[in-house]
Amino acid sequence: MHVGLFVEEMRHGVGQAEAFREAFEVADRAEAWGIDCVWLGEIHFAPSRSVISASLHVATSIATRTRRLRVGTAVTVLPLNHPLRIAEEVATVDHISEGRFEFGIGRSGVVRSYDVYGVPYGESQARFREALDIIRQAWKGEPFTYEGDFYRVQNATVAPTPYQVPHPPIRMACTTPETFPAVGAMGLPIFVGLRTTEIPDLRDCIASYRQAWRDAGHTGTPSVYLRIPVYVSPTGRGAVEEPRESLTYFFARQTELAKAAVGRAGAGPVDRRQALADRMASLTYDDILAKKVVFGTAPAVVDRITQLREELGLDGIIAEPNPGGKIPPELETRSLRLFTHEVLPAFR
Repeated sequence: MHVGLFVEEMRHGVGQAEAFREAFEVADRAEAWGIDCVWLGEIHFAPSRSVISASLHVATSIATRTRRLRVGTAVTVLPLNHPLRIAEEVATVDHISEGRFEFGIGRSGVVRSYDVYGVPYGESQARFREALDIIRQAWKGEPFTYEGDFYRVQNATVAPTPYQVPHPPIRMACTTPETFPAVGAMGLPIFVGLRTTEIPDLRDCIASYRQAWRDAGHTGTPSVYLRIPVYVSPTGRGAVEEPRESLTYFFARQTELAKAAVGRAGAGPVDRRQALADRMASLTYDDILAKKVVFGTAPAVVDRITQLREELGLDGIIAEPNPGGKIPPELETRSLRLFTHEVLPAFR
């Protein structure tokens, strides 16, 4: 089972330079303590939340300071950058890491990022599809021309081509019911999460993804990684109370992001978006503990991850160590140590 670590959130009260130092320290611990991959978010125009807006540059730095650890994006937001530039930069970090890069892709549900960049969110799906087509063609290292609605490429040859052949593993984020079968038909591995959905809904969506995979005639087993907050404490009470403030803040913010997407073109049906926002607004902390996170002592976390793996058919989990950014550094480090030393061995 793949076990990754998600790095996005900056700690409340630290400056930007310190936020970068802490992110690199987490990567160093992941390298030393047996984590398979550090996955980097991409957050724009939210200075109190994250400094990781240029995730491929951060991935490059992590690659140069590690030797075993893989590094990936979760996700690179394809519609917000020119696909040729993405192809060049991903291939470059793949060479710098000597083939340790994982290319996670998506279009993001944060509509404000699109507003600031001046890209209509209603175009995000179509832009995403064109960008992915161009990136894949660019990585062949041969001259090509592309005529789309948003991008036009004339006789371009991209260098370098990726270190990994034919290219780094591509994994796509899925959040809406329509996306799951579409990605299954494409034959891509997926990321899933529980920030805005519930396990029964997610189980049904994953089933539709697997069915579409089979219907399209793809070989192999479709791969599903779950991104989820994980906190390990020596005591059950500590696992509940120590992250309470941070997680309450985190899900309140997620609720506001969900509300901001209601009624926006490209965000799906208004009634479904509104119901999602309303459901999130009604979450209690007990709901969060039961439905949205993996918190507990090491044995309890092993049991919960095992349950989720069986229920959802997971072959990977990506742990968020400090969602909300309010867990003190000593507690976050202790949790990661317990996770890697007492939980991780159960999945090797």
